Amino acid sequence: MERSNFIDHIRIFCKSGHGGAGSRHFMRNKLTAYGGPDGGDGGRGGHIILRGNSQMWTLLHLRYFKNVLAEDGHPGGDNNRTGREGKDVIIEVPLGTIAKDEETGEKEVEILEHGQEVIWVKGGRGGLGNSNFATPTNQAPEHAQPGEPGSEGWKVLELKVLADVGLVGFPNAGKSTLLSVITAAKPKIADYAFTTLTPQLGMVQYRGNKSFCVADLPGIIEGAAEGKGLGHRFLRHIERNSCLLFLIPADSADHKKEFDILYNELEEYNQELLQKDFIIAISKSDMLDDELKEAIAKELPQDIPHIFISSVTQTGLTELKDLLWKTLNK
Repeated sequence: MERSNFIDHIRIFCKSGHGGAGSRHFMRNKLTAYGGPDGGDGGRGGHIILRGNSQMWTLLHLRYFKNVLAEDGHPGGDNNRTGREGKDVIIEVPLGTIAKDEETGEKEVEILEHGQEVIWVKGGRGGLGNSNFATPTNQAPEHAQPGEPGSEGWKVLELKVLADVGLVGFPNAGKSTLLSVITAAKPKIADYAFTTLTPQLGMVQYRGNKSFCVADLPGIIEGAAEGKGLGHRFLRHIERNSCLLFLIPADSADHKKEFDILYNELEEYNQELLQKDFIIAISKSDMLDDELKEAIAKELPQDIPHIFISSVTQTGLTELKDLLWKTLNK
């Protein structure tokens, strides 16, 4: 199975540490029979922290790690000794990961940089010892605070791939073939729909040792915004792409209609996607003559740049790279 270990959505239970209790203690030694309060504070409960790791590309490592429990803080001691803090739990995630609360659906954390650390679920504060409550009128307080409870609940981690260019098109439009030609990526290529089930990333080497990242995304079908086909599993990944390359095969029955369907699915899913830069590439154009190319060009929207390419004969690929680079850096 192709990349069966690619996991981009995971549900886990998180519980941060309970804060340690403050100590209720009075100084007692062979020289002091009735000393003042010297109870120390409790330690903070452990946090649950998310850390970005650029070497990771999936949430697979969390599939069998469904309960994330941080350590409780230790209670305070005598002689004003503060209890030890609970050990934090650090969860490493790939860049592009979004953390949400399952119940509210609210986005809580977003990881975009390598080494970025964000406290996701805070541990409870440690309670104050009785030495904090001594006053001139109450010099022997019997009171110490208990620690605050930690937070707990079901959380969701979602991965949205980070790429400069996203390849958008119907199943079998030639996206994987194009990716395999312009990058070193080796996606699965076959003559049937939904060959690509998960996003595939590749780096395009450009002039002057420059490069940009291209993502081959699972194909859209009509109704994808409503969840048909791979639906939302696909559409959420294109939210990160700054440029979308629409791939329409030359042998399509109606090139404009195919583009309109793709455009409408993006609009229904999230209208903000329409603010991105669009480029249309007519693939498999080695089967076209100049007259047919001119006829197809008239069908396409005039306000969106288009280009004719062939991954098999590698026609137009240099011009495509130039156009993508210019669009990304305008």
